Amino acid sequence: MEFFKQARVIRLRSHHDKYLLAEDDQESVCQDRDGTVRNARWTVELTQTGTALRFKSVYGKYLTASNMPFRLGLRGKKVLQTLPKRLDSSLEWEPVREGYQIKLKTPYGQFLRANGGVPPWRNSITHDIPHRTARQDWILWDIDVVELKHDSPGHPSMAAATPAREQSPPEKAQSPHAAPQSPRSIDLGSPMKNGRMIFYHVADDIKDADDDGTQDVSFSFTGSGVEELKKMLKEETGLEEFEVCSRNPLNGQLYPLRLHLPPNNHDMHVVVVPSSTPG
Repeated sequence: MEFFKQARVIRLRSHHDKYLLAEDDQESVCQDRDGTVRNARWTVELTQTGTALRFKSVYGKYLTASNMPFRLGLRGKKVLQTLPKRLDSSLEWEPVREGYQIKLKTPYGQFLRANGGVPPWRNSITHDIPHRTARQDWILWDIDVVELKHDSPGHPSMAAATPAREQSPPEKAQSPHAAPQSPRSIDLGSPMKNGRMIFYHVADDIKDADDDGTQDVSFSFTGSGVEELKKMLKEETGLEEFEVCSRNPLNGQLYPLRLHLPPNNHDMHVVVVPSSTPG
């Protein structure tokens, strides 16, 4: 909590290396890899008790743990941006330290959760109590400080009057857990070096795996091996067993990628085929 008393504006980075964003509809929130957008900035407010926090979006609305189910019949409730007439407990988040990261807990014992997996879960934000061991990391967050409340010679402010997309590349954000272990970090201002864009979609049926690109999701990838790529795709899709396939440009048929990706770091379109999918 002492750390948050010094922070005025922060970014929240999930286990999936994506940032908590206030969507342009000024109601929804999501997660995205681009942390340079102004929607990724959250102003920190302390409650009167000093034991919990409120986070205000760039639209002047608060991060809110609602009572609305995320999907009928599914666990988890929606997290929204709201501006109620009265500041109630649904806006309050208690930071709980977990090693070099934090969890954000509601007054009712639920946690802010960044979801992975396939739609409709992918990139969504909910609050609940995760029971599956494999999903425990989804409630862990890294904090990047964008602006301090009172600048000091040792802690210069990173704030700027213009939106982040119009700024020059920002310095690497300060983190509350710089030592003794270096936190995971993304160089927000630098273009990807020696990397490529991976465009993918999950095939429900290998025979219906369209190649028109309309369902593709993309992310940057700097590795060269198929196993490295599969590790990232596990994070993206939530699948455990699958093949990473490419399409033969001559006959349109899919073939599995084995050891290495094609050289020269050209962008790639791949199809994720779950192992249970008949082929």
